[in-house]
Amino acid sequence: EVQLVESGEGSVQAGGSLRLSCSASEDTLCMAWFRQAPGKEREGVAHIWTDSTSGTYSDSVQGRFTISQDNATRTLYLQMNNLKPEDTAMYYCAASQGSYNCRTKQYRYWGQGTQVTVS
Repeated sequence: EVQLVESGEGSVQAGGSLRLSCSASEDTLCMAWFRQAPGKEREGVAHIWTDSTSGTYSDSVQGRFTISQDNATRTLYLQMNNLKPEDTAMYYCAASQGSYNCRTKQYRYWGQGTQVTVS
C-alpha cells in the first residue's frame, strides 16, 4: 500500500504564495491534489500522470497553482501563488497505481492532509 505524507502547512495573507509537498512510499502512476473546506465538498485541484511534466487544473486555480513532481524522490509538489481567502482548506495528496483509476481520477491512496489558511 502506498503511503502519502504531505507537508507545507501554513497561513499566508491574500496574494501570498505557499508550496505543498507530498512524499510517496512507492512508485505511482498518477497523483493529485484535492482540497476540502469546512462545509464544502472535496474538490480536485490538480492532477498529473507521473510520466508527464504537466498537469490539469480546476478552473478555480488555473493560472495560479502549478503541480509538479520529482520522480527520483517520489515527491509531488503544489506551488500556490496569488492565494485567495477562498483557497483556505485542508489539502490532500492522492495517488493511484492503476491505469483505470488514473484515467477516471479515482484515487486509491490518500494522505492525512495539510491545512492552508489564507487571510
